[in-house]
Formats: sequence, structure tokens, C-alpha cells
Amino acid sequence: MTKEYTYTVILEPQEEGGFTVLVPALPEVVTEGDSADEALAMAREAIELALEYRRDHGLDIPADTAEEVQIRKVEIAVVV
Repeated sequence: MTKEYTYTVILEPQEEGGFTVLVPALPEVVTEGDSADEALAMAREAIELALEYRRDHGLDIPADTAEEVQIRKVEIAVVV
């Protein structure tokens, strides 16, 4: 039996170029790519591997946390 999952991913641009990808529902998934498309492809592969690992080891496969994810900016003043 096959079940489909959808997960929210966060693409974080890097200063040196490319993107880091985080998956809030699967904290073990952190990957990157030189472009947004490459980063998303890497995320898809990493998510598949994480779900297979969880399945094979009897661990829960979590639902997406899209409603719980909140991105906010916090301003910090630092004396330099």
C-alpha cells in the first residue's frame, strides 16, 4: 500500500549562494542546493529517506506541521 505525504519546507537563502532547506515536521531533514529547484529536489530525496527510515524502524511518520510553523523576525541590537 502506498500513502502520499505533503510537507512544508523552508528555503533559506545563503550568503554565499544557494539554499538550505529545513522541514519543520521532520527535524532530521536538513539539506541544501545551489538553486531553489535543486534544493527542493534534494529535500524531496531527503524526506523520502527519512520516511523510509522511520517506517523501517517502527517510528511514527508525522503529519505536516504547516499550521504550526510561524516565521517571525526578531531585531537585535549588538554593539560592535
